[in-house]
Amino acid sequence: MSEQHEIVCRCEEVTREEIMEAIRQGDGSLDAIKRRTRAGMGFCQGRTCRRLIARILSAYYQLPADRFLPGSVRIPITPISLRLLAGTADGEIDPEEEQP
Repeated sequence: MSEQHEIVCRCEEVTREEIMEAIRQGDGSLDAIKRRTRAGMGFCQGRTCRRLIARILSAYYQLPADRFLPGSVRIPITPISLRLLAGTADGEIDPEEEQP
């Protein structure tokens, strides 16, 4: 496999070439690359690819990789039901009802 087809973000299947194209189009941060390519938006929320993307940015701009970290990190949370979101008019939900 050539380097350009190397997958950087496994969760969203984003390649090194897609990251490089985003950088060439002016995306100079982890968050900008995330918005353009979805790298870091998958199941692991960037735990696997964030440092790889920072190293790509570092090599391109010839700056330390720490300059591009941490970016925004969002910890995955437990899914909630639509019923819970809908709630009642006053927003109060009986916690006993929400047991799966």
